[in-house]
Amino acid sequence: MSLDIQTLPSDVINLIAAGEVIDSFAAVVRELVENSLDAGATRIVISLYPNLWRVQVADNGTGMSLLDLRLCAKAHTTSKIRSTDDLRKITTLGFRGEALHSLAQVADLEIASRWASDPDAPGWQVVYNRQGEPDKIETIAIAPGTIVTVANLFGSLPVRRQGLPPLAQQLKALQGLIQQIALCNPSITWQVRQDEKPWFNISPGKSAQQILPQILKPIKIGDLHSLNLEVEAPRNSQSKIELVLGLPDRCHRRKPDWVKVAVNGRMVRSPELEQTILSAFSRTLPRDRFPVCFAHLTVCPSQIDWNRHPAKAEIYLHSMEFWQERVISAIKRAMQLSSANLPATVHNQRIGQLIKAAEAKTNYQIDSPSKILATQPPPGTENKPQPNGNPNLKLKHQISLMELRAVAQVNKTYIVAEHSSGVWIVEQHIAHERILYEQLQDDWKLVPLQTPIVLSQLTSAQVEQLQRLGLQVEPFGEQLWAVRNAPEMLSKRDDCADALLELSLGGDLQAAQVATACRSAIRNGMPLSLSEMQTLLDRWKSTRNPRTCPHGRPIYLSLEEASLARFFRRHWVIGKSHGI
Repeated sequence: MSLDIQTLPSDVINLIAAGEVIDSFAAVVRELVENSLDAGATRIVISLYPNLWRVQVADNGTGMSLLDLRLCAKAHTTSKIRSTDDLRKITTLGFRGEALHSLAQVADLEIASRWASDPDAPGWQVVYNRQGEPDKIETIAIAPGTIVTVANLFGSLPVRRQGLPPLAQQLKALQGLIQQIALCNPSITWQVRQDEKPWFNISPGKSAQQILPQILKPIKIGDLHSLNLEVEAPRNSQSKIELVLGLPDRCHRRKPDWVKVAVNGRMVRSPELEQTILSAFSRTLPRDRFPVCFAHLTVCPSQIDWNRHPAKAEIYLHSMEFWQERVISAIKRAMQLSSANLPATVHNQRIGQLIKAAEAKTNYQIDSPSKILATQPPPGTENKPQPNGNPNLKLKHQISLMELRAVAQVNKTYIVAEHSSGVWIVEQHIAHERILYEQLQDDWKLVPLQTPIVLSQLTSAQVEQLQRLGLQVEPFGEQLWAVRNAPEMLSKRDDCADALLELSLGGDLQAAQVATACRSAIRNGMPLSLSEMQTLLDRWKSTRNPRTCPHGRPIYLSLEEASLARFFRRHWVIGKSHGI
């Protein structure tokens, strides 16, 4: 498709929804930035002058020829589609051909551009009238790319100016917009200035994982895990899911404001997919906390209808159930423990002073709090020569959960587990709780009680709650009720009656499973043998969500050997440290 700008035919114009809505500073920047991205820009500079009602966006994209500049601000002119068939294969951020024309109608529009494909082409500066027609054209010295200046915004519409939100609110919305666009386009360098002073910058990255910490300052890159999956979508179209999520044991939010969905380079509102993400994090976060998750879908253009909202913020995505299933599968995969998502910088900073570093190439067996015996590496882990360099370095990049080895118990509460590249500390109660909870999720079974349990002083709401959970509850006398079955995990416990009373206090089936798992898990303060600890570790590491318990508490703490070595300054030269 050629890049020259042409007027759209009337049948295409009639199929396109209402024109661009220019109602704020953010709307101006959105339309200009999307044009810059479509032009292949890798660096975008946004200059704001709020008190002067002026915005300027400069980029290093392909630029425009003089012929393009003459047409670009007229109604329904675009280089991105030609016919009705093109509406079914939109691959650009803009396509309606209305943005620059709408800006010309509500502001003073000026565009300077130089065509990058012709090194000998001059730069041109064009000033437009309210109809989007060139009013003044002159040559200008400019680097390849485009600079669009929008001045006196809404100057001819004072009522609209007066109806805008306070300036601080507009600037906050504008900042959020730029951050969202940057998240969808991580390879772009962003510089934003306000009244000739730097406001904020966003440096480029290989993926959204490098961009998110620049936006949410409390979050570190080690708190996030990124996953890219190729997907065989309906109609044999190759698609992709990019997922960046905050690991639930490291970061979460007070509100679901960072559950974001993007499709083909644009952030969109998708209640179905957003709810799917929230559901996938169920029972991995503390109560009333929400995940940090960004899901970017690359979908065949024929599976998307962008023509539902002037700002393209709402779309119709075909095969929604298919994409919901794929997003859930991707989140489950990302939540598994693996060498790709084990950075422990945050944990090491907090607790690095508590553990003594082991010498290189030596493993330690902790038999008791007072006795430490150095041993040789276990069979199969000897340092054999490797063809690709340092064998220890190679082992570090082959971290496998099968290498977790229980070596001690601390305060009858924490299991110390040896790992190929450090030490893990696992709380025994909540690790077992996670095991039992997922076991109950897979097989929630009610069994008859040999002797019914008699409960007293139940309210009608409590009786109804037990019956909703499938328990057989019958009157047994005045203010007495007989419970004839119970969850299998509770049925043989001495405190089964107390557990049933707890279940009667409310909650859905999932809450009942959590309560059952919590009551059935081994308690902190219970001594365990090494074999019992190893069995617990082996079962825990194979769970679907091993990072947190069903209440959202982190289960393990990872201390990497590299961080321990830094803390104990093992790079020091011993002789020099003695003054020799």
